[in-house]
Amino acid sequence: MNIETIKSVYFVGAGGIGMSALIRYFLSKGKSVAGYDRTPSELTERLITEGAQIHYEESIDLIPENCRDKASTLVVYTPAVPQEHAELAYFRENGFEIEKRSQVLGIITRSSKGVCVAGTHGKTTTSTMAAHLLHQSHVGCTAFLGGISKNYGTNLLLSSTSPYTVIEADEFDRSFHWLSPWASVITATDPDHLDIYGTKEAYLESFRHYTTLIQPGGALIIHKGLEMKPDVQPDVTTYTYSRDEGDFHAENICIGNGEIFIDFVAPDTRINHIQLGVPVGINIENGVAAMALAHLSGATDEEIKQGMATFRGVDRRFDFKLKNDQVVFLSDYAHHPAEIAQSVKSIRELYRDKKITAIFQPHLYTRTRDFYQDFADSLSLLDEVILTEIYPAREQPIPGVTSQLIYDNLRPNIEKCICKKEDVLNLLSQKHIEVLIVLGAGDLDNYVPEITELLKSRMTND
Repeated sequence: MNIETIKSVYFVGAGGIGMSALIRYFLSKGKSVAGYDRTPSELTERLITEGAQIHYEESIDLIPENCRDKASTLVVYTPAVPQEHAELAYFRENGFEIEKRSQVLGIITRSSKGVCVAGTHGKTTTSTMAAHLLHQSHVGCTAFLGGISKNYGTNLLLSSTSPYTVIEADEFDRSFHWLSPWASVITATDPDHLDIYGTKEAYLESFRHYTTLIQPGGALIIHKGLEMKPDVQPDVTTYTYSRDEGDFHAENICIGNGEIFIDFVAPDTRINHIQLGVPVGINIENGVAAMALAHLSGATDEEIKQGMATFRGVDRRFDFKLKNDQVVFLSDYAHHPAEIAQSVKSIRELYRDKKITAIFQPHLYTRTRDFYQDFADSLSLLDEVILTEIYPAREQPIPGVTSQLIYDNLRPNIEKCICKKEDVLNLLSQKHIEVLIVLGAGDLDNYVPEITELLKSRMTND
């Protein structure tokens, strides 16, 4: 595939966050871009205004004429789209070049120095943070991100001069095996996507194989204590990191008055009194990993310090919607038990004396089936849990797998209830809320603006 000679790119599953970064990339290259997605969203509407043709009905007739020439059209699809999808079948039957999103990303980034972040959780925030650190430094970068950066309002950064490309390395469907990293962080390897991998051992093996892809002369920065054993090529340097120990770590952590300051310790430097732009506990660890990548890529100590202070976060990642003396409301994409536990602990660190309520929408039937006890354990760290029905995404229902499995295993005496997502507003209107968090990777986030307005009106009435 020669990206330069392609004239049109067609996306099957255009509304996914990873797909949208590629859509923006090809638009920036002057290509004709079109595609299908199941439902309209704020993101797809923005892509349309940026020049993409997107429709929402599965129909061959809606494929634009300029995307019907197989000699000049590339078709990109996401594994979340079923193989029998009518448009995908049309392209397959007519001999088009069809690639997964991850394959295309691998091809685009192969000629650059890939600065990658892999792991079960933390990768979107860490990669976006690393991209910001490099982008605002003299080093610069191109970046393909798994979330919308609040600093830039997009998930794609472009540089015509920097050799570095920051990439969120996704393990779903073994996507990250198409990458050729120059340097990579691995944040966590808590088993996930067992519908793809089957066993924990296969999941860990996938990460081991990923480490073999790091280029000689490069670096692996791995979280201390992970169960997986890396297998890097000769001439790849392996570092460890964590919040409190490792080759890269933080010292003199100071949390108070809604602010966090740390010292960053590296093997060959120390940067004192760094302020975290998004002051939540988990960002200490994310920040250490991002600063390690930026440091190894050549950003100066002063640039790193400035970048950390000016980082504004990522949409749906510890995304504060309201924060005052009366009520705190935030949205967080956490959808894996370990991720939820870290999220709740970070909030508890900030609001020790407040009642913390979460609305959680489980994501996928298989994940709920495999981890319902772990979800219950993590959610039991809260004071109150509101569960909604499972968000199916790409899956069909599994008999006996519902949110009730989590509900029944929550700790005794916790405040809890189950409701339909459309009843959430009515339920919240009857509750006393101090700190509220919406958790999950589904569509419950669509209700966040209305919840925000409800809580605001409650404040003015109080």
